[in-house]
Amino acid sequence: MIAVLDDGRALEITVRHEVLRIEPWGADSLRVRVGRHAIIDDVPGALLTPKPAPASIDVTERSGTIVNGAITGIAEVVDTDTGIDTIVRFVRTDTGEELLSEQRTHFWWPGARVFMPAGNGYGRLEQRFAAYEGERIFGLGQRTHGKLDQKGLVLDLVQRNAEVSVPFLLSSRGYGFLWNLPAVGRVELAENGTRWVADNARQIDYWITTADSPRRILAHYADATGHAPMLPEWASGFWQSKLRYRDQEELLAVAREHKSRGLPLSVIVADFFHWTHLGDWRFDPAEWPDPEGLVRELDELGVKLMVSIWPTVSPLSENYRELHEGGMLVGTEHGVPAHAPWKDKGFEVEMPVAFYDSTNPRARDFLWATIKRNYYDKGIRAWWLDGCEPEIQPGHPHNLSFHAGTGAEVFNLYPQTHAQALHDGIRGEGDDEVVLLTRSAWAGSQRYGAAVWSGDIAPTWASLRTQVKAGLNLAIAGIPWWTTDIGGFHGGDPDSPEYRELLVRWFQYGVFCPLFRLHGFRDPRSAFGPDMTGGPNEVWSYGEEALASLEYSLRLRERLRPYLMEQMRVAHEEGVPPMRPLFVDTPEDPAAWEVDDQFLLGPDLLVAPVLAPGLASRPVHLPPGATWTDAVTGEVHPGGTRIEAAVHAQTIPVFVRDGAKVFTDVDML
Repeated sequence: MIAVLDDGRALEITVRHEVLRIEPWGADSLRVRVGRHAIIDDVPGALLTPKPAPASIDVTERSGTIVNGAITGIAEVVDTDTGIDTIVRFVRTDTGEELLSEQRTHFWWPGARVFMPAGNGYGRLEQRFAAYEGERIFGLGQRTHGKLDQKGLVLDLVQRNAEVSVPFLLSSRGYGFLWNLPAVGRVELAENGTRWVADNARQIDYWITTADSPRRILAHYADATGHAPMLPEWASGFWQSKLRYRDQEELLAVAREHKSRGLPLSVIVADFFHWTHLGDWRFDPAEWPDPEGLVRELDELGVKLMVSIWPTVSPLSENYRELHEGGMLVGTEHGVPAHAPWKDKGFEVEMPVAFYDSTNPRARDFLWATIKRNYYDKGIRAWWLDGCEPEIQPGHPHNLSFHAGTGAEVFNLYPQTHAQALHDGIRGEGDDEVVLLTRSAWAGSQRYGAAVWSGDIAPTWASLRTQVKAGLNLAIAGIPWWTTDIGGFHGGDPDSPEYRELLVRWFQYGVFCPLFRLHGFRDPRSAFGPDMTGGPNEVWSYGEEALASLEYSLRLRERLRPYLMEQMRVAHEEGVPPMRPLFVDTPEDPAAWEVDDQFLLGPDLLVAPVLAPGLASRPVHLPPGATWTDAVTGEVHPGGTRIEAAVHAQTIPVFVRDGAKVFTDVDML
């Protein structure tokens, strides 16, 4: 049965028990939902309610066509060896060129979709599409596999430390695609087809868009899932952090030293174990006796204090009983609600701890009320949402039970709703500056001010190379605010010449990342627990020679900040990330789709990081359609060429488009 619903705005086809609905969802975009017996409207997802888009629908006895601007969806009832089935294709409205088509798995069974029942309306869901020769696929969050083009890979759809699952991809064929399900599963980007899998969910839900450029596709995606707020100007400067400053005086001493040396500093971090017990969400007065005074002095120095907020709750916490008895903790299908081991203050061995349920509005309100009382009202305005995947141990999300649904169905949503808790609380105070440094995200997290960092990564050159691609893919997946632990997290000897070279080159790369932040658990390291602090990690910790280079980079970032803030405005208004692959600006250039170790920062800066030790030069592709000026030497190169760029001690290769005014005071580095 083929029907036109919603006053002519939705196409619905029913075949046996399957109901398939296609409707316009923003400019040049369509949303497809497929359910058994009926479409469910309250399934969690990332899509916002769109502005009405003009669309037209035509139906015949066995097909329906829906046109929304540049995209046309064609749903056909086809005969199979076992009866009939429905196949949907998406084409460009103006040319009829195929963008993407659903594809039957087998001529007999199954078709393009599979529902394997698990009871109570839930089941394992699969959705299959055709594969296309030469297609390149980007986005899908932040990954540790070290690739920019992800065609040919199998990716788990699950949140993990350093693995951020955002199921949006951009294809070189000219479409963007969102798998609008936060379910645990996987996507297979194979040569013989693409398959999306949800381990346990109630219905299929996906969204597809097209446009005449990658920029416009990214703009459509931001319209559909939410635009990032405007980044506050203070957040564009340098952020200082180490594993843990143990108390108020130690942290203040670092901020004072920065200022006495005349070094730029915008943010300094009070990391974990600054609290009494995990889940108390307040300062330990023995170590942080005067938070208001701390904030006042830092304000006088022009520095924001960022505090670490974990979603974890110890049984020792003063809030545990109320959260537990109020149904505001993440539950379990089997066993007690304890999801990770933790060595809390006042307890000499590891003990099991729980997570508050960020998908529960009452739990979000409770968290914010506690944070407001203990932090916000004391002047804190910058927040680090660590461990928010959530970091469960062991990693069995299927055993969890959330307010919003089963663990298998909604686990990936957690970091998004956790960010929402603070975003909504801060906005409720009349404050429009929201910056949340998070270790995880899902589609739509950007609308809540989520700034993602790349997790607990290794202090190696291989890790640095991976970061370049990870950050670019997360930008394509809609998260414009991104950073790394400069120098890596797990180790690094400040006295090692080899490590100092890595740190300097990583720092130089960090200058051109959306957020600029030094963090890490440096040697000598100690065992996990409330007494841990880690080795020194200030810019003066790495010797005079390294300090000279690091100071140069700090001052270069200051000169770059006005240009960067212009790009943040573009990200806020248009949904185009400041740091992006070359093809976003020059899709007509075949080489731009292949380059994976360079990036653009806005339209006018081409950045080529130094990604191996001891280099005297590195190859650089200069996109066509412009001239490119070496920002160090002043040499001008034509676009559409590949050059061997010299590597200098104090900076990585950087090129300026058509003589643009990028840096303050002078144009050269």
